[in-house]
Amino acid sequence: MSRLACLDDNLERPVNPHQQPGCELEKPAPQSTTPCKRILVVEDDADISHLLEINLKDIAFQVDVVNNGVDGLNRASNHDYQLIVLDLMLPGMDGLELCRRLRSQAINIPVLMLTARSSELDRVLGLELGADDYLTKPFSIMELLARVKAILRRVELTARQQATHPDEYIEFQSMVIDVARRQVSIDNQPVDLTAREFDLLLHFARHPGRVYSRGQLLDYVWGYSHSGYEHTVNSHINRLRKKLENNPLQAKYIETVWGVGYRFREH
Repeated sequence: MSRLACLDDNLERPVNPHQQPGCELEKPAPQSTTPCKRILVVEDDADISHLLEINLKDIAFQVDVVNNGVDGLNRASNHDYQLIVLDLMLPGMDGLELCRRLRSQAINIPVLMLTARSSELDRVLGLELGADDYLTKPFSIMELLARVKAILRRVELTARQQATHPDEYIEFQSMVIDVARRQVSIDNQPVDLTAREFDLLLHFARHPGRVYSRGQLLDYVWGYSHSGYEHTVNSHINRLRKKLENNPLQAKYIETVWGVGYRFREH
């Protein structure tokens, strides 16, 4: 789809000089149009934000750009976005605090976080506060576009699955997964999961007993399969276990299959 695909075709059609009086040209069948997805870029580096804006518009996204966290929170709270590309280091309010406030307001717009700091702590904090994915600067623009598309594909797939199974519940021992409401409880106590943690748990629970490698989980749950990012799966599994298990070292739900990957227990 070109960037012109977002424009309305409201121009007057040219008159046919050979048209007979009283005869109307056959009107072409109306073309269905898909509304362009809208992305918010929150980035204080003007060069990076300009690069993101150009490339996202070039693949037919509508893009709004702000350069600080306060404006980013205001935009996200008052507009309908399908994705936020969020820098970690921002003036006024950093990306972690912005992400935390969005989630505390039950604003579940997917977030792709950008960070110039490569420490594991920053990545874990971002994911724990509700970011769906992250990229470390400097990054390839092609990889960023692939991540954006993967996140949006996952969101659309989740919406289709919920529409197909609106009242789906999955029960395992004392755990109940309410798929439509994206809620999890254990012993009737709610478990607070990020969007990606929920997707990971749901994928396991829908396929109990099946062993998945880290690469397969990247493909099925994240929507991409880049070697070198398997540690993303590891960190999500570790955090998920801490939230679900009384003793994460003795897994009751998600087991490690050494040398292969992970599986959800069948019994």
